[in-house]
Amino acid sequence: MEKTDRLRRTRWLYHFTDLRNLPSIRKLSGLWSTAKLREMGVDFHGGGNQHSLDADKMFGMDKYVHLCFTTKHPMAYLATHDGRIEKLQWLYLEDPKEVFEIDGVQYCPEVSNKSGVTLYSIEHARETFDDTALYDFHDWREGDNYARRVAVEKCEILVPDHLPLKHFAKWLPKE
Repeated sequence: MEKTDRLRRTRWLYHFTDLRNLPSIRKLSGLWSTAKLREMGVDFHGGGNQHSLDADKMFGMDKYVHLCFTTKHPMAYLATHDGRIEKLQWLYLEDPKEVFEIDGVQYCPEVSNKSGVTLYSIEHARETFDDTALYDFHDWREGDNYARRVAVEKCEILVPDHLPLKHFAKWLPKE
């Protein structure tokens, strides 16, 4: 029996950033992991607080560009609410299938810098991602529907080092 690809309905992936980062995103031809940005000596306006940035570094999550499945990722809300991001800018990636094929791409079923989190292959995501919680209508008052939706909003796709501009240039705000 053929397995169902639970990522097949994914039409968009998203990355949140501070609007002030757009000039360097253009200049550097895409999104870079915070580890690479530091290595290149690039100043950037990160969304994480010091604890989050330290946790990213400790767990190796600073070596990835973080993408999410919705524009309701809890870290975007916190970064904006806490003032680390002055003006939230969502970057839209229109062809996730191309991103899923990048060497070394990982799937995380929760916020990636959480202590003890496990990263999985894209193949694992194809088998386990809760696509129905994200893409189907569910009455949130019934059963665990609301908890499933909140959980899927925390899921991340992690791209090692660099995500080229070609994946989102069409949707990048004009200068």
